[in-house]
Amino acid sequence: MELYFLVFLFILMMTALGLGFPVAFALPGSAILSIGLAAITGLVFFGDVKAFFAQDGPIEWLSAGVMNFRAIYYDFERDTLIAIPLFIFMGIMLQRSRIAEDLLMTMAGLFGPVPGGLGISVVFVGALLAATTGIVGATVVAMGLISLPSMMRNKYSPSLATGTICASGTLGQIIPPSIVLIILADQLGSASDQASAMRQSLYKNATGEFTMPSALDVTSTSAGDMFLGAFLPGIVLVLVYFAYIFVTALIRPSMAPAVPNPLGFNKQFLYKVLFSLLPPLVLIFLVLGSIIMGIATVNQAGAIGAVGATIMAGYKLCENKKGALFPAALAILSIIALLLLINYFDLNVKNLAVTQNHQAVLLAVGASILLIIAIAWSTWRTFIIDNTLKEVMIETSKTTSMVFIILLGAAMLTAAFRGFGGEEYVKDFLQSLPGGFWSQFIVVMAVIFLLGFFLDFIEIAVVVVPIVAPILLADPGANITAVWLGVMIGVNIQTSFLTPPFGFALFYLRGVAPKAIKTIAIYKGVVPFIILQLVALGIVGAFPTLVNYLPNRFYLSSFNAPPPMNPRLESCVESYLEETLINDEEAITLSINNLKKLDLSVLPTKVASKIDDTHEVSLTIFTKLSDVIESQKVLAEATKFYAQTHTEVRIIQREIRKIDSRIKKLKRENQITDDQNTKNNISDEIDESLLKKKELSRTIPSDWEKVSTEYQKKLKSLTTAQRKYRRAMDDAHAGVEDTIITITSGAGFANFHKYFNEFKGTLGSMDNEKKQETLKAVSKDLNTIPGGSGVKSLLNKARKEFKKDNDVKANDYLKKASLLLDEEISWRKEAVKTILPILISFQKDTATNIGLRGQDRLPAFLVPRISRCRSVHQDISLYF
Repeated sequence: MELYFLVFLFILMMTALGLGFPVAFALPGSAILSIGLAAITGLVFFGDVKAFFAQDGPIEWLSAGVMNFRAIYYDFERDTLIAIPLFIFMGIMLQRSRIAEDLLMTMAGLFGPVPGGLGISVVFVGALLAATTGIVGATVVAMGLISLPSMMRNKYSPSLATGTICASGTLGQIIPPSIVLIILADQLGSASDQASAMRQSLYKNATGEFTMPSALDVTSTSAGDMFLGAFLPGIVLVLVYFAYIFVTALIRPSMAPAVPNPLGFNKQFLYKVLFSLLPPLVLIFLVLGSIIMGIATVNQAGAIGAVGATIMAGYKLCENKKGALFPAALAILSIIALLLLINYFDLNVKNLAVTQNHQAVLLAVGASILLIIAIAWSTWRTFIIDNTLKEVMIETSKTTSMVFIILLGAAMLTAAFRGFGGEEYVKDFLQSLPGGFWSQFIVVMAVIFLLGFFLDFIEIAVVVVPIVAPILLADPGANITAVWLGVMIGVNIQTSFLTPPFGFALFYLRGVAPKAIKTIAIYKGVVPFIILQLVALGIVGAFPTLVNYLPNRFYLSSFNAPPPMNPRLESCVESYLEETLINDEEAITLSINNLKKLDLSVLPTKVASKIDDTHEVSLTIFTKLSDVIESQKVLAEATKFYAQTHTEVRIIQREIRKIDSRIKKLKRENQITDDQNTKNNISDEIDESLLKKKELSRTIPSDWEKVSTEYQKKLKSLTTAQRKYRRAMDDAHAGVEDTIITITSGAGFANFHKYFNEFKGTLGSMDNEKKQETLKAVSKDLNTIPGGSGVKSLLNKARKEFKKDNDVKANDYLKKASLLLDEEISWRKEAVKTILPILISFQKDTATNIGLRGQDRLPAFLVPRISRCRSVHQDISLYF
């Protein structure tokens, strides 16, 4: 019954939008009215306000909407959206600084002589502006005012010229830093949490286990990951545009003729090109470079961009005046000075007492003050010249308010949609499609593309994404990453600016285009570029590495990179190890056998046995690898038959769970109604559902349990073999690592020996209570010395004897401790000379093979390979 109110919610929302109500009020208004009407209808007809809700009631879902409000602006861990006003400020400030004009004029001269050169220059400038301003309207208007007249004068086709300008202006939606990417990152962060819970439930239903391995969990995303993930697809889109314009110019020269550069390619023109490109490139490096290199978070990079845009605007607004460069030059010199000081000195004021870097800290303070002066100077210029700062702040406030109020409205709409069971209907529809995940994904992409004809990109991002993203991310059939899904949706949403009748880029250009340019020419011009965007979407979909590689690469190279034994990396790391161990078996075996040649007589029995154990376990690694390979072959053979049956059975079982859920709901409805006819109808429906469940159960192959059990045995056999293989490598590395640490602890024992002798010298002047306290303090120092447990045990025994006033026995323990201490120091001195070099050599030789899992982080040479491996989506559905 809730389906009626779900349809009512949709109709009400579309009607409100069609009548011209602001989106910010149409979305929450539709939600609140639908929830209220459903509650009243349920109360009137069934005496229960919850009757028309999938679960819970109106109060709970209205509260959920309010909680969604709070999560947007109050959740301290969800700070991604803070970057939005900062990047908006940066974009509008750069737009007001007239950077587009200089770029367009200069690039037109640079690319003009090439066939289609003016069009290529527009795309190039559009890409640069996308990476700096990201404001579609401002970019389209600027290029429409400057480039369109020039293209018309040079006999460009009106449709090609207008299409190029509109398409280039929309690059700001996919090339970072992009507002839509930030919004998608925020939405996908929540969607990933929901998808993770859904996948956990799926795993529990399939296996009966409550804990799912972390390697099978959903991979979430962040704004930084989205920026990195969108970088290469953005370049692909630019190259596709380049290729289309260039090929068009070659095939039909009359549509895009070459234009000679009137200034010629002389030194003066070269300087002009450099001075035009330098400001935006520097800003791109500061913003994206700070994110990529891990220097700044997205929010901090937004602040850097806002300050950089202000400094750049301060220069551009005074470009033809004396001293125009002073603030910018002062800022650049201050930053260079700070970077040099940070590189060569420890500037942490907490460490001044140790580092004594007083002069360096004072210089850094001076450079910071100069930087603040430069920023203040540039800000003052933007304030007094053309009222720029005030206008930028007003526009930033308007745009930010629009974005956030739509987010708030969408939060309430999403709550109502879920309250009426909309998410389950969408999930059931998508899962009923033949073809698994990819058919679901194509349908979702098609729906988003069609919605782009009528809705704004923000509306699609905040209304559609929270509904479909958890379903797609939870599906283990492709195990896609959130960043890939986000970039795919971002590229798709980009078409909403070009698709008639409501493509905003079309309106922006129509507003500034000459009357001679017909509206139909603008519409015709964007059609090829819409197709090109869909082609780029297909390329990115077919090659997920384009999206996933950079986030993986920078994560695995970062300070917080996980160790090689991390469960998420195990599959890729073991693929490399298998190849290495097979290819280098002879060299690795030689290194292992070198352990056997060691003269272990100088070592204590316990330490020597550890090296013997390491030698033995290391030699078993190759045998255990063979067991793993054999188990993989057996499982791969079994999978050929099992996979198809598994998919069919899981679909049937999913339908059975739906029926069980429906029966449970019908029983609840039967309890709340007093009408006997309704009770009879519900009973009949329950009987029909039970019959359908029975029929579905019969379609499950009779030998399914046997087949599943046999497959799980083979899977368990592989898991056991892998566990033994990994443990052998871990034990081999740990045995040598522990022995090296033990041998090199001689300095610690020597220092303790001096301290211990001082203690023995003052022992006679202490009473027994003082002796106990001192011994307790002394023995604590042994906690940090590897191999010191034996001496510590003797000292603890001595302390206990002093407590019993048994001085003779206590002193005997102290003598034993002193002798043991001498022995520990003595054998370590000998081992450092004879044993340690060979152990270190073994550790070095095996660091990239059998000792790889024990490393703190991936070796630099292995990061690209693991990043590529992690960038490909893998079907993990057989685990569910």
